Parts: sequence; C-alpha cells; structure tokens
Amino acid sequence: MMTPDDFNKRGQGYLPGHLGIVVTEVGVRSLRAELAIQPFLIAPNGYLHAGSVVTLADTASGYGCITNLPAGATGFTTIELKCNHMGTARDGVVDCVATAAHLGSTTHVWDAVVTRRDSGRVIALFRCTQLILYAKSRE
Repeated sequence: MMTPDDFNKRGQGYLPGHLGIVVTEVGVRSLRAELAIQPFLIAPNGYLHAGSVVTLADTASGYGCITNLPAGATGFTTIELKCNHMGTARDGVVDCVATAAHLGSTTHVWDAVVTRRDSGRVIALFRCTQLILYAKSRE
C-alpha cells in the first residue's frame, strides 16, 4: 500500500502539490488529507473558494481510488462529482476524509467530508464516481 509520503511526492508539480494538499493517512478503504488555507485559495468574496474545497475532496477520493484499484487496472478517471457546501473558512486548515462507498471492477464511488480543523464543522459533503481503466487489448 502506498504511504502518505508516496502521494505527497506524486502530487508535486501538479495541482495537488501546487495548492498545498497534504495526505496525512492512508487506510484500506479511506484516505485523509488536509489543506492549509492560503490567500490564493480564497475567492474574491473573502471566503475559501468552492473549487479549492472540491479539489481537496476529489484529490483525496482519487488517491483513495489508487490504493484500491482492482488487479489488472492501469488507472482511473473521475466521471462524475457532486459537492454540497454547508460552510466555509477564511483561514486555518481544512481536513478531508474520503471513504469508499463502492469498490467495483469498473467503477468506484467515494464519499468525502471536508471539515474545519479548528471547530470540526462540516464545510462540504462530496461524492464522486471513478471509472476504472484497463489497458486496451489489441486483437
């Protein structure tokens, strides 16, 4: 199983690394990540940009998918996502826990909860579907 360091290195040079997403825990059917709020993650209205929240949740879910790929799979891609925003933040750290709801051979469904670390209040509930990819056979 990949470690948090493996995922943090994997994200360097890509959006997760650029935004500062840090994986802190990798479980069998779950993954935990965090994001320290920086000025560039804030929307013009002064609050955490919804895209920052979605990126954190989608990254945690995608990395969780990687740790649970079925035998023979070569990767995955997100084919659907939904996010309900119930709160926000202006500073501090937000945490995300992504948990597998379905681990099939062709799709995975992941749920993620994003919370404010200082209060534990829920910022967003996120769900995505991942299409599992396999090498194309040539016949």
